Amino acid sequence: MSVMLVRLLHLVLSLNLVSMVAAADGADQFTYLGFIGSNLTVDGCATITPDGLLRLTDGSLVQKGHAFHPAPLCLRNSTGGTIRSFSVTFVFGIISLFLDLSSQGMAFLIAPTNNNLSAALPAKFLGLTNDQNNGNASNHLFAVELATIVNIESGDPDGNHVGIDINGLKSVQSYAAGYYDDKSGNFQSLSLSSRQAMRVWIDYHAEKKQIDVTLAPLTMARPVKPLLSTTCDLSMVLTDIVYLGFSSATGTIYTQHYVLGWSFAVDKPAPAINIDNLPKLKTAYAGPKPLRKVLYIVLPVVTTMVVLVTGGIIIMLVRRLRYAELREDWEVEFGPHRFSYKDLCLATDGFADKHLLGVGGFGKVFKGVLPTLKLEVAVKKVSHKSRQGMKEFVAEIVSIGRLRHRNIVQLLGYCRRKSELLLVYDYIPNGSLDKFLRKNKESKHALSWTQRFRIIKGIASGLQYLHEKWEKVVVHRDIKASNILLDKAMNGQIGDFGLARLYDHGMDLETTHVAGTIGYLAPELIRTGKASPLTDVFAFGIFLLEITCGQKPIMNNHACGSQIPLVHWVLENWRDGTLMETMDARLQGEYDAGEAALVLKLGLLCSHPFPSARPRMAQVMCCLDGVAPLPDLTPASLSLAMTWDSAFDASVAPDPVTSFGTISTFSGGR
Repeated sequence: MSVMLVRLLHLVLSLNLVSMVAAADGADQFTYLGFIGSNLTVDGCATITPDGLLRLTDGSLVQKGHAFHPAPLCLRNSTGGTIRSFSVTFVFGIISLFLDLSSQGMAFLIAPTNNNLSAALPAKFLGLTNDQNNGNASNHLFAVELATIVNIESGDPDGNHVGIDINGLKSVQSYAAGYYDDKSGNFQSLSLSSRQAMRVWIDYHAEKKQIDVTLAPLTMARPVKPLLSTTCDLSMVLTDIVYLGFSSATGTIYTQHYVLGWSFAVDKPAPAINIDNLPKLKTAYAGPKPLRKVLYIVLPVVTTMVVLVTGGIIIMLVRRLRYAELREDWEVEFGPHRFSYKDLCLATDGFADKHLLGVGGFGKVFKGVLPTLKLEVAVKKVSHKSRQGMKEFVAEIVSIGRLRHRNIVQLLGYCRRKSELLLVYDYIPNGSLDKFLRKNKESKHALSWTQRFRIIKGIASGLQYLHEKWEKVVVHRDIKASNILLDKAMNGQIGDFGLARLYDHGMDLETTHVAGTIGYLAPELIRTGKASPLTDVFAFGIFLLEITCGQKPIMNNHACGSQIPLVHWVLENWRDGTLMETMDARLQGEYDAGEAALVLKLGLLCSHPFPSARPRMAQVMCCLDGVAPLPDLTPASLSLAMTWDSAFDASVAPDPVTSFGTISTFSGGR
């Protein structure tokens, strides 16, 4: 027994010596070859595993974790002096439930304290900042991010990149993850989520004020050419006393982030990391997984076993029939995006009326809470009768589910059951925008002009992303106030992609049956059946007038007992010099006149009857941001164009009442 105790003690002491080289390296450098016995300061999900790995996140959804070297460091030559040169190298690994698909990422950071990140948020903020302080100079923060999802607001190049961050998540420089081959000089891409260990080198050259970041596979020598290189005086960023560490965060994909080894030095290269002495990274995901409820039948009395088993079989058959889904072999490739009907049924209490959020032209929407993830969702039941094949339709739904933008409602996945298609979205608490615009008993509090203008800019940004910034062109085909949802902060999000179509950039658009909502349909869409980004721009123009005037796209003219398009009414007032009289009376005159006039004229321009005269969403954003002036437009020229188009439509446009055989997917007013 004594011999075994001696051997065990020797093993523990050896591991401690390996992992705590930092203690012997001195104040200006340290090395961790694994982390057993280390005294790192950790919080959130971060922990040190029994085999010596620093695990920053444990796989839980929407969580964060931090780990810091325990001792503070002074990187300045003297108080108030310049930051000295320093070098960092570390080995990391990202393990996700799905190969090459993870969220959100991790970062090496230098911060003024090791406990000032309690207010930082997970997901897209990587546990570094929040929506209030992101980018503030008072953060005194330097970080190198390894991000596995694209953040449009931060200008990320893609969903697999390395970035140099100063005080916030908008990188001063970023590039796709990879390295430059020393022999050929060619760029070789790497997947951060490949479940393989990789090595990062970070060097700050004080004289040149230059930051170099290099990435490579674990077994490869350091490439000569850095992946990133930028100039930044860290003396203007960092405080006199700093802490070095790591931050990581997850989103809605089960992911774990690990650090295997780490070294640091001032005024010289960081000590080399002997990879043979590092703990091994497990290449299979071993964190929490979505759990499914299973019926367990306990048989207290052996003599009743046969009866209970028989009853259990009957119950299982009934439940299987109740939750029966339609699933084909080709759907295996869409696995991560498919929800079980059982889970959705449990989430909504069997799609009970008490959970009904609304009824539209394409189905009912229910609020639910997924039983395994405790995540609030909106479940839309659609009766699918698309002309597309089901495989193509589901492929499109899954593709749309990859959209990531703060002003687009996240489509989480789908479920098929008989002739029903169920779409699962993030739940947006304040509901649709139109409920805030209508003057009726059910109308909510009126939106201020500041809120309306922020919603307008947000929806314009979302549409620009759909049309121009994503990997494919997404034509929404049903932009209107009832499809704009408002989150807790009253920011607008584009929802309901049930009619959306995807095209490759530069591809000729195909003719389909007319789809959309009366009042928002561009004239050329009715004539040709071709939906395009410019038909979305037309609907966006009507939306601008709708949110500004507080009126429906087709107004009731009580004086004449007829109806008049909102765009014509606004144009008439502009022509008569009374444009501002079209503003929503609920604003009670409290609005920025310059912004209001800009939005009204921009709405008229976007809803121009000739598609070639409409701006692209990038141009719309420039006008809204004040970067570019509004193009020349007069009420006389616009009136002439609308008069000509109305005369042309009279002979060829289908009657919206009698032609529903061809215009089969109109959704009417609200």
